[in-house]
This record gives sequence, structure tokens and C-alpha cells, in this order.
Amino acid sequence: MRIYKDFKFEAAHFLPSAPAGTANARVHGHSFRARVVIEGEPNSESGYVFHFDDLSAAIRETEDALDHRLLNDVEGLSAPTLERIAMWIWNRLANRVPGLCEVQVHRDSCNEGCIYSGPPSPSRLAAE
Repeated sequence: MRIYKDFKFEAAHFLPSAPAGTANARVHGHSFRARVVIEGEPNSESGYVFHFDDLSAAIRETEDALDHRLLNDVEGLSAPTLERIAMWIWNRLANRVPGLCEVQVHRDSCNEGCIYSGPPSPSRLAAE
């Protein structure tokens, strides 16, 4: 079973690797939407995979670190692509959210997104 919690943030960024003179090379902003997905079995007593209040509390600090910020100034996001934002969120939550299985980041203004399922595990590498 999978559960998820969405959160939104408004932020500006620029992409240092973008060609000079292009829109992505200049500071610009987006409305972002992120989804944190947890996989597990419901607890036999509580009925929850993970309590949504606890998930909201874990996400709140991450959301605050991103919302209304220049993402390039956030430690670990000097080149804030969707891919790197998704990995950054994962790394912030992985030790706080048991069963974390996916982080999605969407740029609503562009209808684009990234889905990150975490770093390769030894079992996933062996299957490949």
C-alpha cells in the first residue's frame, strides 16, 4: 500500500549550466508541487501506514527551507534542476520517514516533473 502527501512551494532559481542569455540562465521563478510517497502495510492497531500528522511535521521543515527562496542559495542546491530538488528532498526525509519510496517534484507552470525512487539499493543493483 502507498500513501502520499503533497506540498507546494514558490521559489526562484537559475541554472548555471544553461547557455548564456537563455531564460534558464537568468533568475526566474516557478510554482512547484512536491509529493512524498510512503510504502508499507497498515499497522494492525492504528490502521495507518504512517500517520499523516507525522508526515506533515516531517515535511514542514523541508517545505520552509524551499518556499520563497532562491534555490541556488539553499545548501546542496547550487544547480537546482528538478532532479536535484527531488534528490535533495529525499535526502532530507529519508531518515525521518520510514517507508519513503518516492519523491515527485512538479513545476506546475511548465507541466514538467521528476519522479525519484531513491538511490540504488544493493538488491536493486543485483536485479539489473
